[in-house]
Amino acid sequence: MKLYGIPNCTTVKKARAWLAERALDVAFHDFKTQGVDAAWLRDVVKQTGWQTLLNTRGTTWRKLSDAEKAAVTDEASAIALMLAQPSVIKRPVLERNGHYHLGFAEAHYQALFGA
Repeated sequence: MKLYGIPNCTTVKKARAWLAERALDVAFHDFKTQGVDAAWLRDVVKQTGWQTLLNTRGTTWRKLSDAEKAAVTDEASAIALMLAQPSVIKRPVLERNGHYHLGFAEAHYQALFGA
């Protein structure tokens, strides 16, 4: 089990705290220091779709130029942007038993872990 994200992201902090409170040992992958792998992104996109993985509501997306935003039209262009700007990936990404779960909602994590 692994949690992917950025340590100073509020939602990532909430997910990490929730997991820690329940003594669930989860490895953490920091996009900022450890980077993002194209093959990993393709795997996540296969399960979630690139439109869901691409966080178009966050600060990083809003700071992009209109031309940069308009250039994201398909899976390949979305993955290219996520590789160049990992902060535009919806966070956190929880990898558990070969499945990827995006974002953090306490009810979803409770259902997922039976906690």
